Amino acid sequence: MPRLRRYEVIYRWFLSLTKRMTDRQMMMVLACIVGLVAGFGTYVFELLLYWIKQGLVSWFQVDQASLLFLIYPAIGIVIVSLFVRYVVKDNISEGVTRVLYAMSKNNSLIRGHNCWTSIVGGATTIGFGGSVGPEAPIVLTGAAIGSNVGRLARLNYKQTTLLLCCGAGAALAAIFKAPIAGLVFVLEILMLDITASSVVPLLIATLSATTLAFSLRGFDPIIAVTVPDAFQFQNIPLYILLGVICGFVSYYFTTVNSAVGRMFSRIKKIHTRWIVGGIVIGVLIFVFPPLYGEGYESFISLMHGDVDPLFDNSLFYDYRHIWWVVVLYLLAILFFKVIAMASTNAAGGVGGTFAPSMFVGAYAGASMAFLCNALFATDLPIVSFTLVGMAGVMAGVMKAPLTSIFLIAELSNGYGLFIPLMIVTAISFVIDYYLDPDSIYTKQLRQRGELLTHNKDQSVFVFLHLDQLMETDFLKIDERFTLGDLVGIIAKARRNIFPVVDEEDYLLGVVQLDDLRRDMFDRSKYGNSIMNYMIQPPDRILLNEQVQSVMEKFEEDKTWMLPVVDKEGRYQGFISKSRILAAYREQLVEISQ
Repeated sequence: MPRLRRYEVIYRWFLSLTKRMTDRQMMMVLACIVGLVAGFGTYVFELLLYWIKQGLVSWFQVDQASLLFLIYPAIGIVIVSLFVRYVVKDNISEGVTRVLYAMSKNNSLIRGHNCWTSIVGGATTIGFGGSVGPEAPIVLTGAAIGSNVGRLARLNYKQTTLLLCCGAGAALAAIFKAPIAGLVFVLEILMLDITASSVVPLLIATLSATTLAFSLRGFDPIIAVTVPDAFQFQNIPLYILLGVICGFVSYYFTTVNSAVGRMFSRIKKIHTRWIVGGIVIGVLIFVFPPLYGEGYESFISLMHGDVDPLFDNSLFYDYRHIWWVVVLYLLAILFFKVIAMASTNAAGGVGGTFAPSMFVGAYAGASMAFLCNALFATDLPIVSFTLVGMAGVMAGVMKAPLTSIFLIAELSNGYGLFIPLMIVTAISFVIDYYLDPDSIYTKQLRQRGELLTHNKDQSVFVFLHLDQLMETDFLKIDERFTLGDLVGIIAKARRNIFPVVDEEDYLLGVVQLDDLRRDMFDRSKYGNSIMNYMIQPPDRILLNEQVQSVMEKFEEDKTWMLPVVDKEGRYQGFISKSRILAAYREQLVEISQ
């Protein structure tokens, strides 16, 4: 039997099998399948990343700075950029943001190539030194697996969205061996509804992926550290201080990331972006080798209080035993990590901000502990402050305090740190939310009105499109018309509002039938210019404006009808409040079903 024929038979058998099950049974089975496939994809990613990294840097002499650090990142970015442009032919960066966009604007459908292309792009970027994290490519990979399984099973939007979230949560659970964190990530970041019908498949998917990760990679936690004296009451003031520091560091993280992204966006030529990005990242890694890749090894050494490995291949290797050099070195790495991460993504690399936020938080907590111990002869546990700092910055950057708490607890088996974790994440979250209410994933989507939220009113508006709701059956009238000209065409008009335009279709104003009634039966006034009756509308709607913004204008102007124009001011049609409300009710019913 030909191979294609065999696949077709298997696919038909798969469809017939799903039809025999209830919806709940089918979703549980598919969630398990998605979890296992996403877990295996994570394992492939880690293998590929390990092979690349070992081949490039494992043979370096630790007491010497290597000039290869200057060129590795640029090579990786060029390879990935060419791969994306000529093989993928699609954008695979900003993985979590793309998942959120697919949920809100693409019926939760993600193209099939994302099941593997993010693995190749992410592993190559990080393996060659790109200072980004593996989580975003992995989350996009898992989400794509869930989305495409849903498409193959011919599921509806709600079921496909659930499988997409199962894949994303399973991938994150597998890479960190943290099933609870994977589940909470979906509920907190991807904003899936908390119901029994959604939580049970999520649990199945994350547990399946984590079990596979345990079987393939062993049962040791990702961060193998012992947390001595996890919580000491006298350290509460210092944890409060750390929470404040993490809040401002989180704001620095998101602000600098956006600023670097804007700077690179002004560079139109891709070759120039490669050169600029390669120089920035190469120089930073040459001076501060812990910035190479995701940097897990460096902050794990930091947790153990062993700072010597941080100076491997560094220009400062001979100064590693001077305490103030250590503190300045840690602080410099903390601040430059954000620049290296943002430059990697903006120059064309594929990676995420999840691991860099953990990295920055680890260095923030460790720096504070080192400084206090050196200056005030305290005995702060480096491990505890490093772990709690990781959670603090993550909570601020991602606006996800629960994900941060459970992830750090599962990563390190440090469940005794729950009280410090809650203190620091709460304070950091509140401070950063006050400074910037959007997470690093949602800022651009919210500005474009493309973000699903737990606010059901706002989420329904995301699915409405202005161009589909706009009404165009209004008769346009020329600015040179007279009242008599308009009376002659009123009999054919279905509307009582007439847009007034010039020769190039620019909207000058509107004429309402009610304003004509006094004169339209007086033939002596038929020579009056129509401009005598024209008024300006209370507001104008731009063609690509978000429906949520349109509704706000309706409320502010106390009106039910507004004209739509393009960005140059040319007339396009009208939008009515009643049309939007009717579409809103229809969409609400569709989503609930």
